[in-house]
Amino acid sequence: MLVEQRHWMTAEDFNAQLGMCQFLPGPNVVNLAVVVGKRYQGLPGAIVAPLGLLTGPVLIVLLLALVYDCYGALPQAQGLLRGIAAVGCGLLFAMAWRMGMAIQAKPVFWPFTVLTVSGIALLRWPMPLVMAAGLLLSGSVAYWTLGRK
Repeated sequence: MLVEQRHWMTAEDFNAQLGMCQFLPGPNVVNLAVVVGKRYQGLPGAIVAPLGLLTGPVLIVLLLALVYDCYGALPQAQGLLRGIAAVGCGLLFAMAWRMGMAIQAKPVFWPFTVLTVSGIALLRWPMPLVMAAGLLLSGSVAYWTLGRK
């Protein structure tokens, strides 16, 4: 009996699949798990791959919910959660700082940053309106810039 040999994805295959999964609705990693599972094991693989990816984290979250239900009212637990929230804020600030430093190296992005922050924070425009305006403006600038080359 001859068994078909299946090789692991090349970098080009992975990039193509990931690009397709980013286009599809839903979490990219789950979409990629479905695609890879289907590629190697057909329909059963497409079903089992995302289940295998998500079962562990879901069980951990459920276990943490049970622990919180039992001990969440304790002052020590409240202090722990405040510390975790502070760490989350620090990580968010560090990411924003790094993104700002990356933008600093590219001066063409500064007007978009100022306009976005002004539209949302100062003018209180709705997010979809700001996103649509940013898409039109950035698309126009990209078309104008690429058209000149």
